[in-house]
Amino acid sequence: MPASLEIEESIKFLPTFDHNGLIPVIVVEQQTKTVLMFAYTNQEGLDKTFQTKQAHFYSRSRQKIWKKGEESGFIQNIKQIYIDCDQDALIFEVEQVGGAACHTGRKSCFYRLVDFESYSQDGKVNLKVIDNHKIFDPAKIYKS
Repeated sequence: MPASLEIEESIKFLPTFDHNGLIPVIVVEQQTKTVLMFAYTNQEGLDKTFQTKQAHFYSRSRQKIWKKGEESGFIQNIKQIYIDCDQDALIFEVEQVGGAACHTGRKSCFYRLVDFESYSQDGKVNLKVIDNHKIFDPAKIYKS
């Protein structure tokens, strides 16, 4: 089977990591189908996710693996994992414990909408906050 067909048509899990060893992950709440967040993981994070059935990612800024909710307690229990046709992007379908996925205290990291109507000729565009409800106070949970 040609390499592309092996990736696109087979039942083999062959995730394609980028040149930094990362693969993008979109996280969706299973019950509501709300997009909660976007992150990256690597092979180690994926292995820990499989072993624990809880979402683990790779922090590019901290250069380390992190378990979602390790500080806040708002963990993500894995319900399903999907991979796209090229096997270079994942979707984690999760049960979001505690109701908040965003470090800002909101349910979703996608709490702002790009306001197309505000687009101006100089290329500037504004954002609209569509969810200003905070489930928790980040200052009380995070150390830094």
